[in-house]
Amino acid sequence: TYSGLFCVTVNPYKWLPVYNPEVVLAYRGKKRQEAPPHIFSISDNAYQSMLTDRENQSILITGESGAGKTVNTKRVIQYFATIAASGEKKKEEHASGKMQGTLEDQIISANPLLEAFGNAKTVRNDNSSRFGKFIRIHFGATGKLASADIETYLLEKSRVTFQLKAERSYHIFYQIMSNKKPELIDMLLITTNPYDFHFVSQGEITVPSIDDQEELMATDSAIDILGFSADEKTAIYKLTGAVMHYGNLKFKQKQREEQAEPDGTEVADKAAYLMGLNSADLLKALCYPRVKVGNEYVTKGQTVQQVNNSVGALAKAVYEKMFLWMVVRINQQLDTKQPRQYFIGVLDIAGFEIFDFNSFEQLCINFTNEKLQQFFNHHMFVLEQEEYKKEGIEWTFIDFGMDLAACIELIEKPMGIFSILEEECMFPKATDTSFKNKLYDQHLGKSNNFQKPKPAKGKAEAHFSLVHYAGTVDYNISGWLEKNKDPLNETVIGLYQKSSVKTLALLFANYGGADAEAGGSKKGGKKKGSSFQTVSALFRENLNKLMTNLRSTHPHFVRCIIPNETKTPEATLQHEATAAALRKKHADSTAELGEQIDNLQRVKQKLEKEKSELKMEIDDLASNMESVSKAKANLEKMCRTLEDQLSEIKTKEEEHQRMINDLNAQRARLQTESGEYSRQVEEKDGLISQLSRSKQAFTQQIEELKRHLEEEIKSEEDRKNVLRLQDLVDKLQMKVKSYKRQSEEAEELSNVNLSKFRKIQHELEEAEERADIAESQVNKLRAKSREFHRRIEEEDA
Repeated sequence: TYSGLFCVTVNPYKWLPVYNPEVVLAYRGKKRQEAPPHIFSISDNAYQSMLTDRENQSILITGESGAGKTVNTKRVIQYFATIAASGEKKKEEHASGKMQGTLEDQIISANPLLEAFGNAKTVRNDNSSRFGKFIRIHFGATGKLASADIETYLLEKSRVTFQLKAERSYHIFYQIMSNKKPELIDMLLITTNPYDFHFVSQGEITVPSIDDQEELMATDSAIDILGFSADEKTAIYKLTGAVMHYGNLKFKQKQREEQAEPDGTEVADKAAYLMGLNSADLLKALCYPRVKVGNEYVTKGQTVQQVNNSVGALAKAVYEKMFLWMVVRINQQLDTKQPRQYFIGVLDIAGFEIFDFNSFEQLCINFTNEKLQQFFNHHMFVLEQEEYKKEGIEWTFIDFGMDLAACIELIEKPMGIFSILEEECMFPKATDTSFKNKLYDQHLGKSNNFQKPKPAKGKAEAHFSLVHYAGTVDYNISGWLEKNKDPLNETVIGLYQKSSVKTLALLFANYGGADAEAGGSKKGGKKKGSSFQTVSALFRENLNKLMTNLRSTHPHFVRCIIPNETKTPEATLQHEATAAALRKKHADSTAELGEQIDNLQRVKQKLEKEKSELKMEIDDLASNMESVSKAKANLEKMCRTLEDQLSEIKTKEEEHQRMINDLNAQRARLQTESGEYSRQVEEKDGLISQLSRSKQAFTQQIEELKRHLEEEIKSEEDRKNVLRLQDLVDKLQMKVKSYKRQSEEAEELSNVNLSKFRKIQHELEEAEERADIAESQVNKLRAKSREFHRRIEEEDA
């Protein structure tokens, strides 16, 4: 079924007839909604997207271990090999041997070979991929197959020497011992009984769902189809047999010494024969390796435990390097000279693992799944938010990939788990305990994702817990430093490099020595020009390359699900009533969703119609915008002109207002002066009136005196009196003249003041007339200003 971007597949634990050529053709060229959910639908969508969008694609197949990822990967490759077959019937001969079969055959044949050497039975999965792979299928411009290549990640090489009770080692060992090809038993000097070989018999030796004889023939055929030469094919089998013999090498302690010595040479003879070595040289190199001290090489004794550790490390190294070499050879065969345009990458990587005992391998696998989940979160929600943006929905962008950042940073960032592990690997005296203490000091109580484990009774010991997106996992760090350093006995490596088996010599041709290790130790543990690198550093480097590859493609997601823990097909249908109810509920929900979708489609059509009408209106408005813009520019220009005029008018108005204020002040001053002059004139008029009355009184007195004078003139005495009176009259007349002169002066001053008052009154009238004119001009300017503002408001409206 589909769930958002995911195609969800449930492992049926049995073969179903839904992958035959007719089904392939049924899905070819069909859109997602045109056919039922199927892995072929995802494959075809990716293929069509590649051709139409001219963009590289990727298909990420994720899920728990045992959910069916590897099978679905094979189905995807089967689909592309069928629909995009190049049509070539035969391949040319290659220098290393005759290439058999078409490119499509070779791409499909890569799977059984890699599964034989890279897959094994685990607790949860009978055919678990113990490595990750990213298969890129390249296409030409027309969509035909052009070539392919495979990148692998983190082969679980510890399984070569150790398996849990419910598990077994890699399939190839049991295929060889199935006796389907008896010549192999003779060639490898082995038996058909896995219990005769310690390295491959620590767990189970058979798997009910796997036919080892049939699988051996598929593996053997794949080696031929992929163009391996006869010598290379023989070397593959011989080195596999030698690894089995390595597990039976026995050593004992010399008397009174801690030095180890061989406990018999029969097994060593067989292993040395298969590897093209001298048996005595091999045993000597294992018990007395030469190490470099300063500038000289010295022989160093080994305890039995050290030799056993060395043998296990060498067996794992031979197996791992042979596996990686096979991948390189497969890529050489799949790399045709045909022009290639685009590729579709198919990622099949170990699912999230939570076991009772989780070690370094589980941390690497779970970390990879964290990164892939973050990639999915980021892609899914970015796509959704881009759709919001396209539809014009207001939305604050959120990167949901950041939800997993805390756990990822705890593992990979500076002073994270990998960083501390690599730092500890640089110190010879570092131990698992010192590594654990550093982890606790750095992260316990500081990161919510790092916790102290609380294992239940009867469970394996654990040293720290990590909170992953899929659950909390308890990890045991025993042996992590050795696993990460992956040291090898370089004296034995020197023998490998001179082996008569050319393939073995080739595997270790570029391996650096102790001097190279020392020279590169300051650079994080790398050897100059060699393959040395801590396992975690190499893993991170490869994972970063993978994520860069994925980010350059358009991804498609497939989620595989385990239906039950018993791995039985019937268990999925045990509760038929529940299943029926769920199906009915699903059908009802589907119908309801269908109705909602129809409603949404109608709403969408209506909105699109409205959108179209609005677009037409927008176009009309856009066509009027230019003229409106021009009119606006003219109005803005006129506005600036009127504003300049208004500013000038305001300046004149202010000047006239100052003049009016000056005139009013002058008028007030003149009115004050006029009042003063009026008071003075009134005072003068009063004085004149008083003087007139005095004059009349004096005139009457003179007349009276004249009369008395005439009456008394006759007498002497009267004459004297007359003279005295005459003198008095003269004085009075002088006074009268004086009063008269003062009266005339007062009258004259009054006339002057009156003239001044009349002049001032005239000036005041003229000032009032000018003020009226100025006020009239101001009113006219104000009217103009109001008219101008009214026109601007009309234009804005």
